[in-house]
Amino acid sequence: MANLLIIIFISATLFLSVFNVEAKELDLNDLEALIIKVSKKFSRTYCNTFKFGISNDGAMEFALGETNKEFSKNKLYRYLNSEDLKNNIIANIENECQVYELPELDLSSLDIGNS
Repeated sequence: MANLLIIIFISATLFLSVFNVEAKELDLNDLEALIIKVSKKFSRTYCNTFKFGISNDGAMEFALGETNKEFSKNKLYRYLNSEDLKNNIIANIENECQVYELPELDLSSLDIGNS
């Protein structure tokens, strides 16, 4: 009987120890820094491609692909607020390459986990 209780206790301890859950703490400063980094990468890629003579749609598609490829593996990327990111990208594009008629809908293909 004692052996059975010891086996149950050890089994329960091993079984419950497998499911340790640690809370993820997201630092808002890290998220804000990542928003700035992603939006600068996107706007730089878009502006360079657009100035090279590629159409607006082509430049948008290329910038989306390059940005998604570079940041999709970042652990914090899926936690970004897509609206803040889109607004930051639009502001950067307006400042860097003076394109003022960039529809926000064009940025819907930015692959963010919570979009």
